[in-house]
Amino acid sequence: MGISRATLLLAFAIQPFLGGALPAPSPPGVPSASTATSELEGLTVAAQGPQDGYSRQEFPHWITVDGCTTRETVLKRDGTDVVQSSSCAVTSGSWLSPYDGETWTATSDVDIDHLVPLSNAWKSGASSWTKDERRAFANDLENPQVLAVTDNVNASKGDKGPEDWKPPLASYYCTYAKMWVKVKSVYDLTVTSDEKAALVEMLATC
Repeated sequence: MGISRATLLLAFAIQPFLGGALPAPSPPGVPSASTATSELEGLTVAAQGPQDGYSRQEFPHWITVDGCTTRETVLKRDGTDVVQSSSCAVTSGSWLSPYDGETWTATSDVDIDHLVPLSNAWKSGASSWTKDERRAFANDLENPQVLAVTDNVNASKGDKGPEDWKPPLASYYCTYAKMWVKVKSVYDLTVTSDEKAALVEMLATC
């Protein structure tokens, strides 16, 4: 007796729950590969501007909205079985880092990464923004700009662009590139020629 297509689809749907880790949650606003490729072509290619005047204080974070900071909101969004106190502080949960596939149960092992680092944004056009505009960028929950990742992996990334750093998991290259392009496109930030070439290579893995 043959197996119906519906049965096969159901089997694939529940397979992650039967064994292995669940996939990391996807941040909002991740475009399709074709959209990201088109958006990448629309970005201005230019050398990075100077670092002069940059500091993280130029991008105020983490702001509090409805009683919760951006960090607390992302920990809740990206985690599993997350419990928060009445003041929004996260007391328990687990987090699967999409960059390296590691799962953590202590918030001290998790960083909230700015996908496009603040320093990179500064040198790509944000130096001319108002502080309010930079605050919005550093706390953007509508686009894939902030996500929960392993702390030491985030430290290794630092302020590097995709030409100098890629997630340890090659299987995440496609999503990482799509998110990077989306953020740069939304904020009309420039890319260097090396950065664009790296993004093209990563999008090819899609």
